[in-house]
Amino acid sequence: MAAAGTYPNPARYEKTIRGYETRDKKSPPPTGAVLCIGSSSMRGWHKTIRNDLAPLTVIPRGFGGSTWHDLVHFTPRVVLPYKPRAILVYEGDNDTAARVPVDKIVATAAEFVATVAKALPDTRIYILATKPSPSRWKLWPQVHEVNAKIKAMCAADKRLTYIDIATPMLAPSTAQPMRDIFKRDMLHMNAKGYAIWTQAARPVLVEREQEFEKPR
Repeated sequence: MAAAGTYPNPARYEKTIRGYETRDKKSPPPTGAVLCIGSSSMRGWHKTIRNDLAPLTVIPRGFGGSTWHDLVHFTPRVVLPYKPRAILVYEGDNDTAARVPVDKIVATAAEFVATVAKALPDTRIYILATKPSPSRWKLWPQVHEVNAKIKAMCAADKRLTYIDIATPMLAPSTAQPMRDIFKRDMLHMNAKGYAIWTQAARPVLVEREQEFEKPR
C-alpha cells in the first residue's frame, strides 16, 4: 500500500490491462472512435454509455480504483493503440483519497495530456470534473481546487474541454451531494447519477464529435 500523499504502484492493474489487450486482439475496436477511460465511476458507466452517448462510437475502458498516475502509466497500452479522435476522461476521486497534493494531481493530469498530444496531436480530450460524494465529502475542498485548476488548464488549450458534472450533483438547497443518486456506499453512482452525467456530457460531445463519425 502506498504511503499517504503518494501514488500507488500501477502494477496492481496489470491483469485488467492484459484482459483489455487480449480482448482487443480477438475483436479489435474501431480506430477514430471516442475512448472513454478512467476510474470506477467510468467503469460503472460501461453498461449504458454506448446508448447514453449515441450516436457516437465509443470504446469503454474504465478500470476501477485508478488514478491519473495509473492512466499515464498505461496510456501506451490502452489509449494510444486505439488512435482515438477524442478521449473522455474521468479521474481524480482516488488521487484525492490518497492525499496526493493538489498540484501533483494537476501536474499528472497535464502529463497525460502531453503524452497523448505527443503521439496523437489532433486528438481532443474531454475531462470530466471530479465528482462530489457523501462518503468523501470531507475531501471536497481539495477536489474543488483540483477541478478549478484543471478547468483553467482546459481553458488554456484548445484541444481540451472541461465538462462540469460536479455542480449538478450538488443539491441547490444544501450545496452538498444529493444522496439519492448514489449506491449504498455513497461513493459510486446509481442510474440517477449517470443520468446527470449524461445530461452534462452528451450535448458537448455530440455537438463537437458527431461530424467526425465514420459511416457504419
